[in-house]
Amino acid sequence: MKKYILIALFISTACFAQKTTLYTIGDSTMANKKDPDRNPEHGWAQVLQPFFNDNITVVNKAVNGRSTKSFINEKRWDSIYKKLKKGDYVFIEFGHNDEKIEDSTRYTNPHTAYRYNLIKFIKESREKGAIPVLLTSIARRNFNEKGVLVPTHGDYPLETRLVAQQYNVPFIDLEYYTELLEQSYGPEKSKQLHLHFKAGENPYYDKDKADDTHLSLKGATAIAQIVVNQIKLLEDPSIDKLKKQIK
Repeated sequence: MKKYILIALFISTACFAQKTTLYTIGDSTMANKKDPDRNPEHGWAQVLQPFFNDNITVVNKAVNGRSTKSFINEKRWDSIYKKLKKGDYVFIEFGHNDEKIEDSTRYTNPHTAYRYNLIKFIKESREKGAIPVLLTSIARRNFNEKGVLVPTHGDYPLETRLVAQQYNVPFIDLEYYTELLEQSYGPEKSKQLHLHFKAGENPYYDKDKADDTHLSLKGATAIAQIVVNQIKLLEDPSIDKLKKQIK
């Protein structure tokens, strides 16, 4: 009898000690970049782990150039779905590549395919007992000649907001908060958040670089901090476990 009690205790202890996984799915604005010690470009989910205690394991599955459509069609979502367990989190941020109307492998209509792909992620996460969290796309650095930050994402953020509301999904309006971030830096200083280099200024680039979509380490870290700050403010019991693991 003692033997069985010990086995049961061991199993329950092992289950209790099992870490919670926070999966991040999306595009290049989130994705891990090769050679991070040399490469100036970083995705914001690439720098998310240090904000959490060891009980949370961030598994960044975002990939450069992916839309909801290509992420599903390439079976990337299937590979995550198979591993999802009860209590895991799935942070979902797409839109930049869903917009690419010239590319049939990536483009989605925001009000039809994009919407239904988000719903698929939500429903299938919940099937496994995992908690989906929706995020709107980060803003691009797109100031006009008058210094006004002009949005570039069309109806995709709107549709994300509507899906989050309809399906009662924890939601972070990352477009809004990154707009505030860009505006706080202004048209010139906001280049620091992105990839702006003259030829030879950085050894990683042998030509001029002016990228207003992708992020420098400074920009990625600032956005990861925004995400963590917003997690703390979410009024949803399903997020409480995650809140407690923020450093």
